[in-house]
Amino acid sequence: MNRLLSSLSRDVRQYLLVTFNYWNFTITDGALRMLVVLHFHALGYQSLEIAMLFLFYEFFGVVTNLVGGWIGARIGLSRTMNVGLAMQILSLCLLAVPSQWLSVPLVMFAQALSGIAKDLNKMSAKTSIKKLVSGEQRGRLYKWVAILTGSKNALKGAGFFIGGALLSLAGFRFAVLAMASVLAAVFCLSLLWLDKDMGKAKSKAKFSHIFSGQRSINILSAARMFLFGSRDVWFVVALPVYLSSVFDWSHSETGGFMATWVIGYGLVQGIAPKITGNQAGRLSAIAWAAVLLAVSVLVAMGIQWQWHPQFTIVAGLLVFGAVFAINSSLHSYLIVSYAREDGASMDVGFYYMANAMGRLIGTVLSGLMFGIGGLTICLWISSLFIALTVIISLALPGHHPQPHSSAT
Repeated sequence: MNRLLSSLSRDVRQYLLVTFNYWNFTITDGALRMLVVLHFHALGYQSLEIAMLFLFYEFFGVVTNLVGGWIGARIGLSRTMNVGLAMQILSLCLLAVPSQWLSVPLVMFAQALSGIAKDLNKMSAKTSIKKLVSGEQRGRLYKWVAILTGSKNALKGAGFFIGGALLSLAGFRFAVLAMASVLAAVFCLSLLWLDKDMGKAKSKAKFSHIFSGQRSINILSAARMFLFGSRDVWFVVALPVYLSSVFDWSHSETGGFMATWVIGYGLVQGIAPKITGNQAGRLSAIAWAAVLLAVSVLVAMGIQWQWHPQFTIVAGLLVFGAVFAINSSLHSYLIVSYAREDGASMDVGFYYMANAMGRLIGTVLSGLMFGIGGLTICLWISSLFIALTVIISLALPGHHPQPHSSAT
């Protein structure tokens, strides 16, 4: 493998290493999410209680994205990526304790570590692409971001399936130990081969720059917050609990559907440039958000009127996932394109802070509103959030952004 990597150009080699690192982390992240939801639902926890298990995961994701970009600019993206891997391994080991020690505070603490780890890893991977593709190569930049993001989400879907299957076949403790072992091997490879100074800013990054001063990034971040809130308000807790309790699906069936959804979502993300065209911008972001709103409203109406509910959920949410994937890919491209050249991790970190805030809001509402009004009310809140995404996107710059050259 070392000889194969040596034969590739430096940029391609680093891109492949970052992607390999990100892929393996993502599988464990998706599997862990499904393991926790299904395991604690089987133990008798209510939807809001399950959502609270992820509260610190999402909250510390917000904090990590806010300061993680600054840290990445100071010490380099390879270091923040490796720290994320180490923290995920620690989180998994904490969850592998005997079942009688697996208390709610311990799970919340482990999820906090996992949330920090996930967003350090994601911020590092996404920002590294900015360093490997020049600002003039917009079509290539969009393509590389789409491939990284799409493949990551496809593998996260595989993680959902793996998590549900492992829980059914081997139990919670064995599953988390197996995932910790795989990540430990990846961590060793990452320490050996990743460029130590990748993504380190040339100028000294100031802490005050963690808050973006660019109007375009602030607007896109607000749109991203509501976009991801619209997904997680039904996806994180409400949907898997609904499938298990209302349709009486098994752990493997629930995990399999969630996996199919995310894999399909990731595959569409990967080909998004072919669907939208390489020169995507403001109009594309507005148009595809409007299409997503229409899909969300139709699914919510179908569930409220109980029109073939299983078909509506399965087919409707698969369509939702495909359109959502295009929206997400457009946003992922635009933030990397908008970000300044030197210290890009701070702009990307701020944007993913908004992304994490949307997930946090969606996660809490998913558990809370499902307990109040079931899946239907979650889907209507999702539609409201998407409508806000459309409105905010109208304020995006009408021209293609030109990246800033300095972090100062």
